[in-house]
Amino acid sequence: MAESFMTNHKDSILVGKNTITRWDYEQGLMLKALEKVWNRTGDGKYFEYIRKDIDQYVRGDGSIRSYRFDDFNIDNIPTGRVLLTLYQQTLPDKEKYKKASDRLWQQLEQQPRTKEGGYWHKKKYPYQMWLDGLFMGEPFAAEYSLLFNHPEHFEDIANQFALIEKYAVDETTGLIYHAYDESREQKWADKKTGRSPSFWARAIGWYAIALVDVLDYFPKNHPRRTELVKYLQRLAPVLVRYQDGKSGLWYQVIDQGNRAGNYFEASASCMFVYALAKGARMGYITENYAADARRGYNAILANFIEEEANGTISLNKTVSVGGLGGNPYRDGSYAYYLSEPIRKNDLKGLGPFIFASVEMEIAAEYGIGKGKTVGLDYHFNHEFRKGPAGTEEAFHYTWEDRQHSGFWLWGNIFNELGAKTTSIKAAPARDNLKGIDVYIIVDPDTKKETANPQYISPGDIKEIEKWVKAGGILVLMANDTSNCEIPHFNKLAQAFGIQFSNRNRNMVQGMQFEQGKITVSASAGQVFKNSKKLYIKELSPLSLTKPAIALLEDDGDIIMATSRYGKGVVFAVGDPWLYNEYLDGRRIDSSFENFAAGKDLAVWLLNKVPKRNQ
Repeated sequence: MAESFMTNHKDSILVGKNTITRWDYEQGLMLKALEKVWNRTGDGKYFEYIRKDIDQYVRGDGSIRSYRFDDFNIDNIPTGRVLLTLYQQTLPDKEKYKKASDRLWQQLEQQPRTKEGGYWHKKKYPYQMWLDGLFMGEPFAAEYSLLFNHPEHFEDIANQFALIEKYAVDETTGLIYHAYDESREQKWADKKTGRSPSFWARAIGWYAIALVDVLDYFPKNHPRRTELVKYLQRLAPVLVRYQDGKSGLWYQVIDQGNRAGNYFEASASCMFVYALAKGARMGYITENYAADARRGYNAILANFIEEEANGTISLNKTVSVGGLGGNPYRDGSYAYYLSEPIRKNDLKGLGPFIFASVEMEIAAEYGIGKGKTVGLDYHFNHEFRKGPAGTEEAFHYTWEDRQHSGFWLWGNIFNELGAKTTSIKAAPARDNLKGIDVYIIVDPDTKKETANPQYISPGDIKEIEKWVKAGGILVLMANDTSNCEIPHFNKLAQAFGIQFSNRNRNMVQGMQFEQGKITVSASAGQVFKNSKKLYIKELSPLSLTKPAIALLEDDGDIIMATSRYGKGVVFAVGDPWLYNEYLDGRRIDSSFENFAAGKDLAVWLLNKVPKRNQ
């Protein structure tokens, strides 16, 4: 579907019947969908599409073409999510994305509010909170707050959801009305409750997506996080109750079943599948909802997907729009929601379809790492830089670092295989390794990198040996000799029959990437089942003694090795070659398969975890 979308929108995104491009929430929805595909595949063309589209709008000073601040339209916020993505990448002109996202943040700060603090949906829709608005504003607000250190704003985010739960949820069915008008002045508003008349499925879908996406950024220790989870736990059984028993889909007006004129609607069905699948995967709701999501997804494929003559695919049966008030006036009645046109390949359906599809792919592999924990050392590798909020942050081969220097993508691969990733910030004592199934040590610091480096000590080696012997899976990644503290690292490696040499190979000049080529041998195929051509530059070859054995050799050098030690296994390679720069498809030649290799290695490591450890 991502390929089909980019085929149909080659160099810009036209929304609906528009003949010119403009800053729009549907654009933001699609770019976020492509970001998910990029993270899932490591194919840089998706990133480039996102960057080129955004660069048609964002100028060097952070101003945004066609965006009007004074409209106070919350629909203008969602595209800010990919501004934050671009800002967190290694890019020469990234500050403009920060400035543009600051502008959207300022809009939220000044957005008109109800008396209880709920955002008006638009300046021209006074005192009205719409379900759509929770998706439009809150995932961006949550990520921005986390990235730029605005902890106080999470209280405001929680309040937006709390107000919807308080005023828009139907006490009998548990469904949520499209909107409520605090002033009770709108003709569509119930004079007692302020609620709109009907339960529009896509509005509930926007709300459901907002919940599961906001939780990605909402602090784990925030006292109101549990409230958001409870809202999803309340909503999930309601969604399943109104899932059509025969087809597995959801109706346009969700509670009216097969009433005359009602129909199965694609965008809402995709949104509900995504929310149920992701909610189950993340543990917010019970696992049985994953089966409901799968049933819905299969029904989407069977009923809405159409193959075109040119090889693309299309999504049918997405309602074009749904609103309240305005001119001509939209009264929120059953008849109104059925009067809006149905479109093929409407972006409000395509984006959620990709969201749902990615979740279905993750679900198919999630059992590989479920219940397993992958710990990454932050003790021997302990470098810092100034972060987006102006405070010091750990970087360089860390899970959190999304720039080219980080392991964010590899960590995401582990997470999508079902494993938990964590950092080990202290020395590898018994208590610190308790519950860790895979322990990764990368590029221990020299004095050049850290003023007071933590060298691997005999005591550290003893603890790690005991942990591996008991069934731990250890990964040792060195670096070229000028950037890695080899002597003490080698004392650890020696315990397992492995030594990193003081020689460097695969020295790459500029963009001559073929100088970094490593071909996967037949023996290494047991690990790298889906990757044959690797890129590893400036690496330290290995020398081995028993019990270590060579896994991958190239031109007479041992590139990778394994060592069976007690009940555990050690994997070693002379370079941290799986950092973002060589996984994200933006840097090296597309003929290299490092992203696939990173996934292959993750699967192999997780499968080596003894059953008793799980």
